[in-house]
Amino acid sequence: MIYIKKAAVTFASVLLILSLLAGCSTANDASDNNTSSVPKTRFAKDAMGHNVKVPTKPKRILASYLEDNLVALGVKPVAQWSINNGKGVQDYLQKDLKAVPTVPSDLPYEAVASFKPDLILIDSAGAVSGGKYAQYQKIAPTYVLNKDVNGDWRDKLLQVGTVLGKKEQAEKVLADYDAKAKKAKQTVKNTVGTPTVAAIWLTGNKFFVVGDNVSSGAVLYQDLGLKAPQVVQEISKSATANWSTISLEKLAKLDTDYLFLINSDKSSGATMLKDSVWKNIPAVKNHHVFEYGADASWLYSGPNANSQIIDGVLKNMTQSK
Repeated sequence: MIYIKKAAVTFASVLLILSLLAGCSTANDASDNNTSSVPKTRFAKDAMGHNVKVPTKPKRILASYLEDNLVALGVKPVAQWSINNGKGVQDYLQKDLKAVPTVPSDLPYEAVASFKPDLILIDSAGAVSGGKYAQYQKIAPTYVLNKDVNGDWRDKLLQVGTVLGKKEQAEKVLADYDAKAKKAKQTVKNTVGTPTVAAIWLTGNKFFVVGDNVSSGAVLYQDLGLKAPQVVQEISKSATANWSTISLEKLAKLDTDYLFLINSDKSSGATMLKDSVWKNIPAVKNHHVFEYGADASWLYSGPNANSQIIDGVLKNMTQSK
């Protein structure tokens, strides 16, 4: 009897072990099947009509001048946009991109190839004209976001998020930004009402004004609901770039309550700020000028740039009252 009981126990133990092994095998098989069911690539049609074979999980992304979107989505590129032999970068993003090497803004073939990207994102069709697209496509799958240079930043973010498989994250970034802008708009209104404001860029001893529906202008006039002076409205109608030259004649008519100055000439003296025309602008006479350096985000556009602009406007306009 004792022998039979031991045999029964042993047999039961064997059955249990076999059952566990079978379960593990089944689980492993299921895991393997799940892994193999996720494709390594997928096709996505870009703004130029290319059906691009995009990696499902790209690891080495090069997205020159689209880095703001990558940072917002928690992605670090293999290289970042730069000018002047790598000396000029998007300073406002350097908290996240400080250790990232630079690539020239015109994206030379050899430079792009040296980073061995597995996905290249291009801001606009103009950046791949003259046969450049075919060159980049030989290096890695190349996806063009917009036909025009001045594409809407929200659309860009959603496109980048979709291509990278992070659409829901991109939508959350937008929702968070819109909530922040709405709250800031109300705060500014409660503090100073809805005054006229303008953003002026001083560089190379010349003044430029931002359009009323692009870059920091879109943040000021659309997101925060502030008013554009008549001069800004007039220049914006015929503007072909985000920032348009403003003559001294027009500058003299810039009747604005508040002025945001991006001063790239600070190190060279900024002599135009000594001109009587500048000094007679209402905002200047009333000491309602808020100065920023060229390293600020006002010259750019994107979830991070625009969020930083909102922070600046809140600080300047609510504390100056």
